[in-house]
Amino acid sequence: MAKVSRVGELKVYRRLTELHLRVHEVSLTFPKFELYELGSQVRRASNSAPANVAEGFNNKHMKIYLESISRSLGEIRETQHHLMIAHRKAYVSKEQYEDLVGQYNECSRMLRAIYQTIETKT
Repeated sequence: MAKVSRVGELKVYRRLTELHLRVHEVSLTFPKFELYELGSQVRRASNSAPANVAEGFNNKHMKIYLESISRSLGEIRETQHHLMIAHRKAYVSKEQYEDLVGQYNECSRMLRAIYQTIETKT
C-alpha cells in the first residue's frame, strides 16, 4: 500500500468533505427560523469532521493525530444527532436522513480503522 502524503488523498477525508457539502445544501432548506439555529449547528459539526482530520494529518506526534481522529468521530456523532433532530422536525426526509447517517457510519468505521492502525504502530 502506498504512503499517503496529502490529506486530500485520504478517502475518508474526501467523503467527509462531500458529506459536509451535502449537509450544508440540505440545511439551507430548513425553515428560515432554523437557518441560524439547527441549520448552523449541523453545518458547523459536519464541517468540523473533515477539518479535524486535516488538522491532525501527518502530525509528527502520533498522539495528536489520534486525538484529531477522535475529535472527528465526535463531530460525526454530533452531526448525526442534529440530522436526527432535523428529521424528527420533518426538515429532512427519512430517505435523506438514512442515507446521510449511513454514510457517516461508514466514515466512522474508516476513521476507527485508521485509528487502530496508527495505535498499533505506536
